This record gives sequence, C-alpha cells and structure tokens, in this order.
Amino acid sequence: MDTWRIIPFKRHSPFENMAIDEALFRGHQREGDPPVLRFYGWENPAVSLGYFQDAEEEIDCTYCRDRGIDIVRRPTGGKAVLHGSDLTYSLVAGEHTPPFSLDVVETYRIISECIIRGLAKAGIEVQLVEEGRGGAGSGGGVCFATPYKNELLAQGRKICGSAQVRARGVFLQHGSVLLDLDPLAVCAAIEKTEDAGRVQEIKAAVTSVREMVEGDVSIDGLCRDIAAGFEEVLHIRLIEGGLSPEEKAFRNRLLEDKYVRDEWNRKGRGRERGY
Repeated sequence: MDTWRIIPFKRHSPFENMAIDEALFRGHQREGDPPVLRFYGWENPAVSLGYFQDAEEEIDCTYCRDRGIDIVRRPTGGKAVLHGSDLTYSLVAGEHTPPFSLDVVETYRIISECIIRGLAKAGIEVQLVEEGRGGAGSGGGVCFATPYKNELLAQGRKICGSAQVRARGVFLQHGSVLLDLDPLAVCAAIEKTEDAGRVQEIKAAVTSVREMVEGDVSIDGLCRDIAAGFEEVLHIRLIEGGLSPEEKAFRNRLLEDKYVRDEWNRKGRGRERGY
C-alpha cells in the first residue's frame, strides 16, 4: 500500500495559504516526492481569484477593502471564491501517480469520488455532475454558481468547487467544501450586486455542510472523514507530516516575491525569482 503525506488542518492568512500550496507544487516538480494532501482554513475572509482573472473586472475591490476581505490570486485556474466559511483542501501529485493520468477531467472525477466517500461518512449524500463544462477553467463570475463536469452536488446544489494547474509532470488541485453560505456577501463581493433576485439564484444553486447536516459540524471530524475517503478510494495510507525545510523556504520566498504583493494579487504580475 502506497503512503502519502497529509498536512493537518490549520488556519493561515490567505497569502500564506497560497504560498504553501505553490511551494508544495514546485517542490514536487523537483523532488518527485509522494503526493501530499493538505487541509486548511482562512484566518480572515478572502476572495481568491483564479489565475487568469482580473481583479478590477471580476470582483468589487472596494467592497472587499471596506469589509476587511483580502484579495489573493491562486496559482490554479477557475473563478473567484469567497473564503472564510469553508474547508479547503489541496492535493499535489505526479500526473502519472496511480490512479491519475494526463486526463484532467478523469483526475477531477477520481478526486471527486474521494470527497463523495468522505462526505458520506459525515452524513451528506453527494452526486457527481455528469454534464457540465469540461473542467474548472477561466472565466468570470462565481465559482460555486457554476457546476463543472465531475464536481459535486448535494440535493442538486453545488457544495464543493475545485480548480487545477499542471506543470512539469505535476498537478495541484484546490477545492473548497462550503461549511456555511452567505449569498448576499458572495453576490456583493464577486458579482458587484446586492440584487435580491440574484441573491436568491445563488442560494438556490449552492448549499453548505451545515445546511445538509443537523447539529454542529466539527472541522476536525470532517477532515478525518474526507481523508478516510481518499484512503479507501485510492487504497493508500496517509501519514501525518509538516512542511520540510525546503518547502518552508519556498513558502517564505513566494510570500515575499508574490503573494503579499498587489502586483500579483490584483494584476497577476510579480517579481518571481527562480525556485
């Protein structure tokens, strides 16, 4: 049975979260280490932009600034996501690490099956989107309002959104499982509207863990359930671990060069050094 590393749940700033994930991604390209699954939360609310999005065009930057909502650009594609009431995961693995392949849509499907198994353990029945766009690509609007093929619906409403990037034989996939939903904040921050009709449309299209499960939901318990889903579906064993010294160094340099800089987060431009 293959062993993978799992980095336990912890809250970080939005900028550190993205720097950690990119450090894991870059390090894997060099070292060819076993895959790593990471769970995390957000120390304060943030909008994460997809790699190709323009902040001024896609979101209401003034609304975010006035309400203390950080803006950070992901290394992955996809649409904008409002974070703060979600459990986020990232997975870094080689493109040819069994059972993955160069087929991006199939990779989404496999990872979705793992999350389906985990959410079932938490008492949430989730279905795979059979029809939809081919993958979480670029484009405007709200990530959670658009179901892509092989993403996840609970009672017909989206509960988890994902995005992916690939380079040098390695992929990084991000995904967010909504714990709670504030459709008004989503519309105002991302769609630049507080129109009641649009708020109701988002509410009808999106759901959350706490809407699906009665009573309190433990983040630690949800992480354990999803981790178990990965182990059972992929026939692997997850071994807890932290960042290596090299990964910490990558993270620190990425924070300095990229993720704390407006040039990157607003415009997608940074002064990256070689890593």
